[in-house]
Amino acid sequence: MLSEAKLNALREISCSFSRDEAVWASGFLAGLAGSSVAVQETIFPANHAETVSQKKITLAYGTETGNSKKLAVELAGIIKKKGIQVKLADLSQYKPKDLLKEDFFFIIISTQGEGEPPILAKKFYDHLHENDPDLNNLKFGVLALGDTSYPLFCKTGEDVDSRLEILGAQRVIPLKKCDVDYEQESHSWAEHILSVVSKTAESSQKATAAPKVSTGRKKYQGKISTIINLNDIESDKETYHIEIETEEPLVYSPGDALGVIAFNPKSEVDEIISLTGIDPQKQITTSKITASAEELLHKHLNISYLLKSTVAQYAQITGQSIPEVRLSLIDLLRIYPVKNAEEFEQVIGILTGQSPRLYSISSALEAHGDSEVHITVAKSEFLISDKKQSGLCSGFLSAFNEGDDLEFYIQEAKHFRLPNQDKDIIMIGPGTGIAPFRSFLYERDAVGAEGRNWLFFGDRNFVSDFLYQAELQDFLKTGTLTHLDLAFSRDTAEKIYVQHRLEQKAQEVYHWLEGGASLYICGAKEPMSKDVEKTILGILQDKGKQTLEEAQVYLEELELSGRYVKDVY
Repeated sequence: MLSEAKLNALREISCSFSRDEAVWASGFLAGLAGSSVAVQETIFPANHAETVSQKKITLAYGTETGNSKKLAVELAGIIKKKGIQVKLADLSQYKPKDLLKEDFFFIIISTQGEGEPPILAKKFYDHLHENDPDLNNLKFGVLALGDTSYPLFCKTGEDVDSRLEILGAQRVIPLKKCDVDYEQESHSWAEHILSVVSKTAESSQKATAAPKVSTGRKKYQGKISTIINLNDIESDKETYHIEIETEEPLVYSPGDALGVIAFNPKSEVDEIISLTGIDPQKQITTSKITASAEELLHKHLNISYLLKSTVAQYAQITGQSIPEVRLSLIDLLRIYPVKNAEEFEQVIGILTGQSPRLYSISSALEAHGDSEVHITVAKSEFLISDKKQSGLCSGFLSAFNEGDDLEFYIQEAKHFRLPNQDKDIIMIGPGTGIAPFRSFLYERDAVGAEGRNWLFFGDRNFVSDFLYQAELQDFLKTGTLTHLDLAFSRDTAEKIYVQHRLEQKAQEVYHWLEGGASLYICGAKEPMSKDVEKTILGILQDKGKQTLEEAQVYLEELELSGRYVKDVY
């Protein structure tokens, strides 16, 4: 160690050094010490920009008119000036298998026509939806360009964002959707990239080497212990509270989701076998598995709503002229039948794997233990040719009985997290949007969190559709819930929704936000989440005396800081 006098002398003489002089001096001193690296790193550590530059990111774009490319080039220049290496990638040329090699992968992509991807990015889009790579090591963010005058605004960006999460990738920046005037929002998105990558670089400098662990998706074997329809018998809806028990300890946090791969209805599989004449026990090898034709159709392959590209391949195999549409396999076989079982075997080879469905976890480890997990599932029902149909996974889950076995996995959602225990939260979750907030409330109740909790919940009717009514009222009585505001749209002459309750409590909502509260929205994307966001912007303008532009910036800053989070579908 140097004496204080020598150290002060060294500081005095080196404070005016240029960078080149400092490097030369460090080498000179290192030579004296016989360890140039040690002395250089101790006296003259690498600056922050150099540390960050060791991180590489890929900025990919999918464009139809050139806007995405132009913006990607502009943002890449901004990011490079901050010392981060950027690789620009055109999705028309990008090899999807390279996703397995990426660390940070950010996408700028536009939406065309009726929610379609750009023609030049369609190959990448289809590959992402037709394959099931393990992307657990990938960190990503999506900037979606669109036009609000079209009904499916930014649909392609939404699809890519949700599909990457399903495949295990970690969303490090919330999905950003931009209208035709996107300059300000896109620059804020680039700043968010800089923040995320810089923090990761700093933490990696501090972290010690950790042993490699498997990144494969952890599968759990569970048993249905409880399944209850939460709606009253008079309701025209079915919403199921499902509890699953496991022998193996579970690991999850409030905000995470449970992933399930649904089996296709046995009746549909039987009809397909009948229409094609294929031997149900014939062993067939796909890119993922070898199994009987019956098992593949029942458990592993998507037969309900085929991609247009799959329909086009079907047309090639059968030699028939088929419009560019999306159909179920049964409808295809009925309208455009295969010649024989051998031809259908070729069709099996082009079918995509069954995609998992995600459901927000509605329990909490701290309250319910590590051997059970709860989900809240709304059974989706609709008419096709006057025949009632059910959504594949919601129909699959609602048909379970207590004691039945179910395989599932936990999908981590790092963006949808509770703040510190002393922070307030505002939760807006109509319908099944209540699910993660039930988890939040049980967690905060169990750990004795000091932060206040405010829930806005709504549905159709108070008597028949008040999900988890007794539990919420108990939370209100014990003080875990500070406020509970309800909106039942069919109970009044004029329909009342959660955004109307927000308006009625505008002053207090604004005070909570100004006091540091975090704001969460969960539930239907259209129109609920947009109506709620519009209302919040109105509150900021009215109570915060802000212009629309100032309110948008305020909300964006909340989002970037993790205090405004959405989980909408």
